[in-house]
Amino acid sequence: MSGQRAGRRRPSRAGVAGCAALLFALLAQLTGCAPPAPSSADRFPDVQRMLDARALAVRDRDAAAFLDTTDPRATGYRARQREMFGNLAAVPLADWRYDLVATGAFPLPDGGSGERLAARVRLRYRLKGFDTAPVSSVQYLTLTARDGRWRISSDTDGAAAGRTGARQLWDQGPVHLVRGRHTLVLGTAADPARLRDLADRADAAVPAVRAAWRGEWPGQVVVEAPDSVGRMAQLLGSDDPSGYTGIAAVTTTEAGTAAAAPADRVIVNPDAYDELNDLGRTVVLTHETTHVATRTATTAATPLWLSEGFADWVAYRGSRRAPAVAAPELSRAVAAGQLPGRLPADGDFGFKGGADRLARAYEGGWLACRMIADKWGEAKLMAFYREAGKSGGGPGNAGPPASAEPSASVAPSAGAGTGTPSGPAVSGAPGPSGTSSGTTEDDGQPVREARLDRAMRAQLGVGLAEFTRQWRAYVKGELH
Repeated sequence: MSGQRAGRRRPSRAGVAGCAALLFALLAQLTGCAPPAPSSADRFPDVQRMLDARALAVRDRDAAAFLDTTDPRATGYRARQREMFGNLAAVPLADWRYDLVATGAFPLPDGGSGERLAARVRLRYRLKGFDTAPVSSVQYLTLTARDGRWRISSDTDGAAAGRTGARQLWDQGPVHLVRGRHTLVLGTAADPARLRDLADRADAAVPAVRAAWRGEWPGQVVVEAPDSVGRMAQLLGSDDPSGYTGIAAVTTTEAGTAAAAPADRVIVNPDAYDELNDLGRTVVLTHETTHVATRTATTAATPLWLSEGFADWVAYRGSRRAPAVAAPELSRAVAAGQLPGRLPADGDFGFKGGADRLARAYEGGWLACRMIADKWGEAKLMAFYREAGKSGGGPGNAGPPASAEPSASVAPSAGAGTGTPSGPAVSGAPGPSGTSSGTTEDDGQPVREARLDRAMRAQLGVGLAEFTRQWRAYVKGELH
């Protein structure tokens, strides 16, 4: 036995270290203090370096360096990238960056040579003189290793799995610019008259919004004018234009930014916009500019009847249009004895219920905001808007998380005589107002509805039930 007792063997120093490491790992898992898993950029530093070189090439306007990041064997993709780089020539860029977010983002198609990665990449860019925060867009790219280097060989391989990402305006053709006093309009159609009309109307919308919304915002608007509704859908991350047919414009933003409002874009549908008369075009662009201005005060807690109704209230503020004319669908419903029993729910701002219900939702939200301004004053309307957005998870959070595609605030139904089409549901909007999210407070009310009730009591001195009663009476009185 060599003088040692069985089972009492003294561990070596290496054994002690190994046991300590194992114990630390177990404790870290139990206490949640385990070191974070390395990011995709850390695991594939050569890929991130390639993306950094690609971004630098865009910022330096170096076409050769940009094309050097594309796979020379992917001739079709390389040709499209050469064209896209040229389309960017007139765009005033302040910054342009790529981040490798994840690998294994989609199933790679069979075939191909060399090591490949299915990458999810985030593009972040800013326009000089307009964007204080970056626009963020997701791309799904196939990366191929050749001769010891990673290059991009495709941006369409993920389409079969629904991983297409949003296109940018310069992916669709050469970008033309028109500058206004407060506005930058970017369009792919070589139609200076249309772009100038958009710039002039957006320029007029900015002071109109400033007069109504007394809050901090840059007072600038970027408008994008694709040349078809199909290409509008692509800018919104969709290959199906049917959801945007008849929609005059949307305002997009990336949700999930708590510190400051991200950059917004007003995207115009040329097919629907061209059908509008003069007032309709003015109302649409003022409505969308209001969404840009109120972004920092709009959260997931803000009901759509308030955010859309407020944008309509600002757009109609100086028009002197009679309520029955500006709200024709709701007026017809009231005349038929169909006075709404509740404020519009978020679910009412969708296509599934039909264009008439959608129009009534916008009109009901507008009349609710108009009633607040009439009875409590415009200052209280602003204060209530801000109060309703508190505890909503940060500015701009009325849409999907930051990893999703941009959310969209849709242009209103501008009422009879404007020719303005109705809009669809907001992409990624919170659940219907007045329905439970599964979490309730002590009084049994849904959390979101209870927060709205508190905001009303704090700023208007009435609760949600009493406000709804007064709103129903107001609608009946104004439209009867």
